[in-house]
Amino acid sequence: MVGQMVMRIVRPCFKPDHQLAVGGGGTRDGLLWYKDTGRHACGDFSMALVQANNLLEDVSQVEAAPLLSHSSSTTFVGIYDGHGGPETAHFIAQHLFPNLKKFATEQQTVSVDVIRKSYAATEEGFLNLVRKQWLIKPQLASVGSCCLVGIINEGVLYVANTGDSRAVLGRLERGVIKAVQLSAEHNASIESVREELRQFHPDDPRIVVLKHNVWRVKGLIQVSRTLGDAYLKSTEFNREPLLARFRLSEPFHKPILSPEPSIEVHKLCTEDQFVIFASDGLWEHMTNQEAVDIVNCSPRNGIARRLIKAALRDAAKKREMRYSDLKKIDRGVRRHFHDDITVVVLFLDSALVGKRFYGGPLLSLMGGDGASTLTQKC
Repeated sequence: MVGQMVMRIVRPCFKPDHQLAVGGGGTRDGLLWYKDTGRHACGDFSMALVQANNLLEDVSQVEAAPLLSHSSSTTFVGIYDGHGGPETAHFIAQHLFPNLKKFATEQQTVSVDVIRKSYAATEEGFLNLVRKQWLIKPQLASVGSCCLVGIINEGVLYVANTGDSRAVLGRLERGVIKAVQLSAEHNASIESVREELRQFHPDDPRIVVLKHNVWRVKGLIQVSRTLGDAYLKSTEFNREPLLARFRLSEPFHKPILSPEPSIEVHKLCTEDQFVIFASDGLWEHMTNQEAVDIVNCSPRNGIARRLIKAALRDAAKKREMRYSDLKKIDRGVRRHFHDDITVVVLFLDSALVGKRFYGGPLLSLMGGDGASTLTQKC
């Protein structure tokens, strides 16, 4: 009954089915984009995203190339879950990996320090863009993005995160594939995150506010660490001509949100089978172990798309409607049912993970807003 009522409301928003092949980079099918299979430096990968917002705010990225002239193969994965608009996510996709290469070359290594500097340089670059466009596009100050990155270099996996995207490892333990979460999350719904905010802002009793049963930083945003969101990083952006709904009534003397990533370092071993990188839109509909079980029990080809399909089936089930009907609902209205969802699955070939020199094809693949953002170099 509920499903039938929902369908009557959204039926005018149904869209026709269509499919478009985008060169060698991927395929767009309505609101879904996918690259079912490809090769990265250490094995196979699968990549997909589905749009729900009127403007797609998620961008994903897979790169495979040596970061240093003498180094082994490197795989880079980025999941950029934008909010308030797509601009920050696109900026990160254009600048974070080049910044990583720059600092890795300067220090002749990949390290936690190199990753932190790459995030900081990308953040500063975007804030400078906001300054330059302040008078003509002040709303850019209210746009930000979560930023999840995975880097495999010389047998070591680095996972860096700001926000609430997630990386989950599938590891073989006693004949069973177990889920191991590799990323720390920064969502105000987590008690430890709220406590961290209170410690950083001891003089602000309203640093986190429960609003409509959702914990939000200053009553505005759910995540405590992001790139962008200049209006909560510096008072120079928290004033007119920024829209009043983003301006705080009281001044602040230090950044409210942090661009500092949490970084985990994991030495890969033969028991490590694959890693799932995904925006929070996926994890709203399944647990870590459920996602790992789907990957483990399914063919590699198209597995990212299969994870998204499982999430959409759950979204439809929650609204007591058919999955086939949910697929017909167009962007914008679709956001009432689920978020933009981005997934990259990396399979790990133990023979390639620690390989000293890279002899494979260069790869640069981006999934985002339209075919123009998709490139592949072979």
